[in-house]
Amino acid sequence: MATWWRALWAYRSYLIVWLLPIFLLPLPIIIATKEAYCGYAIILMALFWCTEALPLAVTALLPLVLFPMMNIMDASEVCLQYFKDTNILFIGGLLVAIAVEHWNLHKRIALRVLLIIGVRPALLMLGFMLVTAFLSMWISNTATTAMMAPIAHAVLNQLQQAPKGKDIEEGNNNPTFELQEPSPQKTKLDNGQVHPVPPGPLHARKQKSREERRFSQGMSLCVCYSASIGGIATLTGTTPNLVLQAQINALSQNANLVNFASWFSFAFPTTVILLLLAWLWLQVLFLGFNFRKNFGLEGQAQEQKKAALQVIQREHKLLGPMSFAEIGVTFFFILLVVLWFTREPGFFPGWADVGFPRNEQGESAVSDGTVAIFISLIMFIVPSKIPGLTQDPEKPTRLKAPPALLNWKTVNEKMPWNIVFLLGGGFALAEGSEVSGLSDWLGGKLTPLQSMSAPAIVFVLCLLVATFTECTSNVATTTLFLPILASMAKAICLHPLYVMLPCTLSASLAFMLPVATPPNAIIFSFGGLKVTDMARTGFLLNITGVLVIMLAINTWGYPIFDLHTFPSWAQSNATSLCVVGQANITTPSP
Repeated sequence: MATWWRALWAYRSYLIVWLLPIFLLPLPIIIATKEAYCGYAIILMALFWCTEALPLAVTALLPLVLFPMMNIMDASEVCLQYFKDTNILFIGGLLVAIAVEHWNLHKRIALRVLLIIGVRPALLMLGFMLVTAFLSMWISNTATTAMMAPIAHAVLNQLQQAPKGKDIEEGNNNPTFELQEPSPQKTKLDNGQVHPVPPGPLHARKQKSREERRFSQGMSLCVCYSASIGGIATLTGTTPNLVLQAQINALSQNANLVNFASWFSFAFPTTVILLLLAWLWLQVLFLGFNFRKNFGLEGQAQEQKKAALQVIQREHKLLGPMSFAEIGVTFFFILLVVLWFTREPGFFPGWADVGFPRNEQGESAVSDGTVAIFISLIMFIVPSKIPGLTQDPEKPTRLKAPPALLNWKTVNEKMPWNIVFLLGGGFALAEGSEVSGLSDWLGGKLTPLQSMSAPAIVFVLCLLVATFTECTSNVATTTLFLPILASMAKAICLHPLYVMLPCTLSASLAFMLPVATPPNAIIFSFGGLKVTDMARTGFLLNITGVLVIMLAINTWGYPIFDLHTFPSWAQSNATSLCVVGQANITTPSP
């Protein structure tokens, strides 16, 4: 019997892929409507994404087959969803990020900041969090974590090496890492009096080992957590942000509500607050409450401090002076960010409003994706060295030009093409839900929620999304939830962004499990952490993240996205309740 169970477990992916579509067939057979057909496709893809019976990107291709066969959308219409402007923005942003990573510019930035901040425990943790979060704003959180984790462990190894000579013999503690005063042991004499027993060398070594282990755990978690938090800050920082932008553009007929500048204005303060709170929580949990010692104000272990600084200095020295390629990538990176911010900032005319033609709707024909691809294309034609001719080492008689800042071989190796398909599958699902009428049907069923207050609805939904994303890809989570949330918001007369924006940010709050997000898995693979350590730390951080997001959407989110009013583009497809007037709108004033 046990052998049968092991065989079934070994073939579980095949069984799920073959049996699940058959098990769900009664839905489209009994209810022969387009809504039911689309619901069948969504449920099937959701279960495939949750179980990962098929690769996520392969599951995302199912609408190309199911929607035309079920007469929900034509094949040509479905294909268009896989290469929308948001996909172009994602590809362009990643091309620039690949150039930054290829020339080690991200490592130079990280090491330079760490040299400035120093190696005192609390400041060292803050330094790693700031650097990781900043890099994660521009390059993938997986690449950021994979680079920062070895640096963190190398510094920790130097800090935690026992000092030589007398300190080892006597078992003295490293004052920098003496995070909590050990409780002295007590002994009871025959007369009933209690006297403290001073801790011996063995006790001191055990105490030091425990402190160092907890500090190592805190340092490991601070890297993966700050990588997830940093991705929230920019539109291209993590894929769920782009999923939201595409779905809002589809709902509002490309009203340019969510662009790089508006997203950064909203999400960057949220990221800063959440990052500082995460740092305080990790410091309290893993370093203790003795802040004077955490900040190195009660004596310094000079030997360990110098050794740790030497590790960072040695790594920084190995990079050498900035090369022509690094200077070029830095220039184009800064140029890209400036062009993104000034394209259509909203509070003053941007360069896209002044110098470029507009489309039939009176909107700028240039998008953030256009800018990203433009900068990327330039990197393919700018040499990585000062222009000149050098000899080919293989054929000395042949002259050779220097390679470009970016080449296709590097791009092909590092570009996550699976995410491009995953994005397209999500956009196809959202469009299919709208065309089939499933979105309107779901919205009608959710109208009783109008009796609840808007913040309460959003808070519960954010907790639901944050819990769901612990077990499922954050891209799959936002892809599944956002179309439903948009329909619900329109049905109960809430601005769709008021619901969709905080839930999108909540999808990045994957702090509790190693499988929740690649940064968590990378850190967990280094060892020294148990699942319970990550779950205990991440649980309160998840709650804190949701509260910070609620603060953001109910304060500075209102003027940035004009959440006071129910937009006309949402009224056109909403229920008649929303057309009556603004009196029934339940969105609170800040």
